[in-house]
Amino acid sequence: QVQLVESGGGLVQAGGSLRLSCVASGRTFSGYAMGWFRQAPGKERGFVAAIAWSGGRTYYADSVKGRFTISRDNAKNTVYLQMNSLKPEDTAVYFCAAETYIAADPKVWGYWGQGTQVTVSS
Repeated sequence: QVQLVESGGGLVQAGGSLRLSCVASGRTFSGYAMGWFRQAPGKERGFVAAIAWSGGRTYYADSVKGRFTISRDNAKNTVYLQMNSLKPEDTAVYFCAAETYIAADPKVWGYWGQGTQVTVSS
């Protein structure tokens, strides 16, 4: 089992920045790929970014490429999502997830955090 706890969400004005954190406990963190997903009201949960277990490969949704950066610190069992140049359409609940491989489909990710709300005002 892997337990995930997100933090760092909040209210920010358009153009601002936030950094989300996700701390993992349980099984060896470094053995898992980590991902960030988001879900806005009335919409399905969608892929935002993912990082391989070694941190050597990263993947981004087109909508966040160039604005968001995913990183991880295996010594701290933590994955981060640095979000810059935020837009109102980035407003959503953001979830971190863990799995042994990376996929854009949230259904294949086995472990999830409880989510953290990000609200971007215009």
